[in-house]
Amino acid sequence: MNATESPRLTVIGTGYLGATHAICMAVLGFDVLGVDVDERKIAKLASGEVPFFEPGLPELLTKALESGRLRFTTSFEEAGKFGDVHFLCVGTPQRPGSDAADLTYVDAAVQALAPHLDRRVLVVGKSTVPVGTAQRLTGVLHELAPAGDEVELAWNPEFLREGFAVDDTMRPDRLVFGVASDWADERLRAAFQPILDIGTPVVRTDLATAELVKVAANSFLATKISYINAMAEVCEAVGADVSDLADSLALDDRIGGKFLRPGLGFGGGCLPKDIRAFAHRAEEIGVGQAVSFLREVDDINRRRRARTVDLVRELLGGQISGRRIAAWGAAFKPNSDDIRDAPALDVARTMHGLGGHVRVYDPAALDNARRAYPELRYGDNALDAAEDADVVVLLTEWADFREIEPDALAKVVRHKRIVDGRHALDPARWRAAGWEYRALGRA
Repeated sequence: MNATESPRLTVIGTGYLGATHAICMAVLGFDVLGVDVDERKIAKLASGEVPFFEPGLPELLTKALESGRLRFTTSFEEAGKFGDVHFLCVGTPQRPGSDAADLTYVDAAVQALAPHLDRRVLVVGKSTVPVGTAQRLTGVLHELAPAGDEVELAWNPEFLREGFAVDDTMRPDRLVFGVASDWADERLRAAFQPILDIGTPVVRTDLATAELVKVAANSFLATKISYINAMAEVCEAVGADVSDLADSLALDDRIGGKFLRPGLGFGGGCLPKDIRAFAHRAEEIGVGQAVSFLREVDDINRRRRARTVDLVRELLGGQISGRRIAAWGAAFKPNSDDIRDAPALDVARTMHGLGGHVRVYDPAALDNARRAYPELRYGDNALDAAEDADVVVLLTEWADFREIEPDALAKVVRHKRIVDGRHALDPARWRAAGWEYRALGRA
């Protein structure tokens, strides 16, 4: 293709990352073909249905489909003929029985696409992978593609925040291009031209560094979250207030307040599995000691879940069995229906296992929670879940929960007790309304 023409893009994998990328790039003006082996997922997207919850994305999907710039297929042959730049957006979950990343889907995508690459094209990895994967996949592409070493591989890590994925795709705070040639850099710049035109910074680097950026960023964020939660454990021991401590630290511009929020800790499909996979890979390449602290970061985070259950037990006089418990939240974070490694559901299931009569409500993740954990009971709304409750436990910091009036909730519960697992409520306000209020790291 002519260097001045916009490249045609394929997006391999139409899960959370891939569907978001395909839709947004089509809205930005590119011709995009989404590719997946899951026929039901492809059919849903092609009919205008986003198969997960993400604010703003359904409207953009409708716009992209109506423009004619976005199509979906299950054919890798069609993808090979269509695309000039192929984005790999498949999942890399934690391998069963191991901390390592499972690269089954990445390998399968490359092996399915490569035989159909008979001209000079660029394959771009966006999935989070162990360092060294790109070098290995380059060899696979050169071996299997009819065009051989004319096919180049680049790495362009994603930095999507669930609930803000549209903005993070179309107005990212940076782009990282891991490339092995000027041509690959030029192709990537052409594939992101509208985003570059708004002044988005670009870091051009090598493949290995690009692979490390995402796991390094997530490890840093996880460490910051676990740090303030470690301080919460200290505060509980001495009667201090971790929320005030966090506010004081946040005013230090060397530290800042982002991700310095005490509470139940992190979950989801990225941070937990990424730090575990990073530590595992570091051990494989002989530098495990350098990131050994990530094991403790993970342990601190897990302890927050057990400690939240302890708070509930303490508030109930030492006995969870037989008590009615309202669990507000199922998703791992607000503005998402993602329940992967969700602290909220972990706590709810633990309390259920201890004999508690647990009723869960979440504004977006109820269907996913019901499918995954049918043994739990579910409410139709926050007040319904709290009916006759002996204690209410806030586990995901949805705005819906923060806006509920203490007096309104008091009318439906059996006892005015609340555990704020996310430091989302004003303790003075709830205590003034006669509630027993408890939160991690607060006396």
